[in-house]
Amino acid sequence: MADAKGPPRDGNSLLQGLVACGYCGARMTVNYHGSDKRYSYVCARRNTVYGGSACQCVSGAPLDGFVAEKVLEALEPVALELSLEAAKNMESERAELDSLWQKRIERASYEAERAGRHYRSVEPENRLVARQLARDWERKLAEEKRLQEERQRFLGDKPRLLSASERESIRRLARDIAALWSAASTTNTERKEIIRQVIERVVVEVEGESERVGVCIEWAGGWRTTAVMIRPVSSFEQLSYYPRLCERVRELASQGLDSSLIAQRLDEEGYRSPKLVEGFGYQGVQKLIRRLGLSQHEGRQQPPQGLLGEHEWWLGELAGWIQMPKQTLYTWVRRGWVRSRRSTGHARRWVVWADEEELERLRRLHELPRGYHTHRKWIELKGGDDRVCR
Repeated sequence: MADAKGPPRDGNSLLQGLVACGYCGARMTVNYHGSDKRYSYVCARRNTVYGGSACQCVSGAPLDGFVAEKVLEALEPVALELSLEAAKNMESERAELDSLWQKRIERASYEAERAGRHYRSVEPENRLVARQLARDWERKLAEEKRLQEERQRFLGDKPRLLSASERESIRRLARDIAALWSAASTTNTERKEIIRQVIERVVVEVEGESERVGVCIEWAGGWRTTAVMIRPVSSFEQLSYYPRLCERVRELASQGLDSSLIAQRLDEEGYRSPKLVEGFGYQGVQKLIRRLGLSQHEGRQQPPQGLLGEHEWWLGELAGWIQMPKQTLYTWVRRGWVRSRRSTGHARRWVVWADEEELERLRRLHELPRGYHTHRKWIELKGGDDRVCR
């Protein structure tokens, strides 16, 4: 039903059926993306009812990790009670198994006694019948003996009462609930069942299009926990601290730091990339510098002294700066469209000369439509001699 959580199902989503939209109050559904089990929680009520866009969409893994951390914190004070309850359940389960063994043995004993009565009640002259009844009696007695031996082995391996070492093992596992939660033997279905025992609902509300998501966890019993989690977003502009980040990048680039050092400084100061990967990295800083239109020397990695001259670039570095494929720039080098040379040494890398004016020319050249130069040859040829075109 629409107002019910539904049973725990297969899948990586831990909060399936528990997440609610903070804008419209509707239950959010789980959408899986591709074969790598990426998923998100989506509220599609606005789209279903009014034909508009979805209310909000939250990446599933960060939200599940955030809520799971809160659940483990909530279970930590009751670790002793959990260990005692687990020990009680295990002893009860073993007692039930022992009761089943006793019932099986009672059944086998009854069958053997019944077969014995049949043998003793047969007439002596009916030798063939007596012989068959004797074999049945022996078979029933052997089955009863086998079950008794198996029960003794079972009680030897798993007695009804837990030993001191088993109780200590249970207490140790309860004290380290986080390790038990993340153990390979713990299934997602079991984690979902644990969460459903302590959480009634999780209400999420994204702050605009930013990375900040307000989360309200409604616990069983009426208590609520309110916090803010960080979700991955698609672009730098969606970050709530984007203006402050841009100002910081300008400041660091003006100090002559290269992109790697700028990325290291940003990581140390607590800035994060839109995708929430580990640190910005060289490419992330380069993308920001290009968007901000900073000078080519601001944020640029400087090569060892003597390898490059003034206004010289490595071919791959220049291609990344212009945001074009490296193979395309290499083709321009082979055609002689840019000033270039081969570096000395074992690597023999291509070096391209480009000052500010040359960079602008290369950008305009890259923005030309595909096939422009081939079409231009035909246009010029047609203008010079119409007979060739005919």
